[in-house]
Amino acid sequence: MNPYLAEFLGTLVLILIGDGVCACTSLEGSKGKGGGWVVVTLAWGLAVMCGVFIAGPYSGAHLNPAVSIGLAIAGSLAWSMVPGFIIAQMAGGFCGALLVYAFYKDHYDATACPDTKIGTFCTMPAIEGHKLRNLFCEAVATWLLLFSILMFSAEGNEGLSEIGPLPVTMLIMAIGMALGGATGYAINPARDLAPRLAHAIVPFKSQKRDSGWAYSWVPVAGPVIGAAAAAACYLIIF
Repeated sequence: MNPYLAEFLGTLVLILIGDGVCACTSLEGSKGKGGGWVVVTLAWGLAVMCGVFIAGPYSGAHLNPAVSIGLAIAGSLAWSMVPGFIIAQMAGGFCGALLVYAFYKDHYDATACPDTKIGTFCTMPAIEGHKLRNLFCEAVATWLLLFSILMFSAEGNEGLSEIGPLPVTMLIMAIGMALGGATGYAINPARDLAPRLAHAIVPFKSQKRDSGWAYSWVPVAGPVIGAAAAAACYLIIF
């Protein structure tokens, strides 16, 4: 499979399952409404696992522009491939969010709260008005993500490759459970900005709020900063 197509399909599945569980647990009339944070974090981890199974053999399954940039800084990806990877990831995230919208259209129509609806597409901070702290949170969570991924392949950890995407799956779950409370742990511009663009264009039967553009730069800049810091730490250590 072409690596760019692999990144597109892997990210699409990531968002279909990830945003899908957000819709399932929050929209009115859904059988999963009220499922809670543990359900959301488990499903996001499994969403990454599915995306990795799809894209892994063909592209390495970055599924995340920040990861692609960080791996390029670390010397594990040619810089010439980074723009194509980012375009594919963003397109996959956008299409995945549109599929969630189509799947749960009746439930979006039944849900009056505009904040609930945007929460099924992208992240918003739990406490408003602290963008620099939110930036810090996203950077730290993404640093942990990429630094751990890099360490999974370090000398002494080679055996982890034999159990496939399980380590990354569990890592995503742990990050969500431990560090997701402040910002919703975007840790991925394709997980946040692409679905936010989808939210901006889809129609809702009831009230629709703005797409949170004043906050939208945080879950883009934070992950990129965190990924770059993780790559720098890895290079310094090794």
